[in-house]
Amino acid sequence: MSSTGLGGRAVIVTGAASGIGRAAALAFAQEGAKVLVADLDRDGAEQVVAAVGAQGGTARAVIGDLGDQRVVDQVVATAVEEFGGLDVLVNNAGVMDRFSAAADTDDAEWERVLRVNLTAPFMLTRAVLPHMLAAGRGEIVFTASEAALRGSAAGTAYTASKHGVVGLVKSLAVMYRDQGIRANAIAPGGTATGIRVDARPGAHGPAVIGAHATSMGRIATAEEQAAAIVFLASDAAGNVNGVILPVDNGWSAV
Repeated sequence: MSSTGLGGRAVIVTGAASGIGRAAALAFAQEGAKVLVADLDRDGAEQVVAAVGAQGGTARAVIGDLGDQRVVDQVVATAVEEFGGLDVLVNNAGVMDRFSAAADTDDAEWERVLRVNLTAPFMLTRAVLPHMLAAGRGEIVFTASEAALRGSAAGTAYTASKHGVVGLVKSLAVMYRDQGIRANAIAPGGTATGIRVDARPGAHGPAVIGAHATSMGRIATAEEQAAAIVFLASDAAGNVNGVILPVDNGWSAV
């Protein structure tokens, strides 16, 4: 029997069709949790659902843009209706910027990155809170970033979005700690996923960021990041609240 206490719990994982989200969805299923796979990528999401089913677990997929309130409502309603409740939310979905410095960041880049990385997780968190408050407990885990801890890991938009995630985590921890809800985040360093940076050649931002890349150290696997997410959602972390946990092989210590 799993010692995490996650068996039978209902978990939403966003960005679960690939990378850290996929690894997290599979890891929760291995602990006996029921998993709602939320992503824009239909094929990838359905493959994760099939993989969970093949190992004897329970998973459902909801496809759509989490910046759309209707999709957010569908994700929450599906989890509650299919699983009988809602215990854990993993706000993992995100996009990278172009490593643009502030002077080179146009409105489209800024608005897209902030919308996906900060506004959408806020909207989903707001939607799950009534269910968690009614139950008297809930765990919310965010994927922040090394860029949430420093200014030298990404461009202006991504860095600002992930600093915003840290503020959201800490606000949630303070506001709801007496009502049984915990909010934490991992801060991944370099991780082997499918995310790509479409940097503009010769731009100021990529040149500056590239000078700091040598401090990154070993690249993590998605499964290592997922293990930290599962820990933060588990009973083993029952008194851990408002924490930003670097999973970066010591990069944040450099």
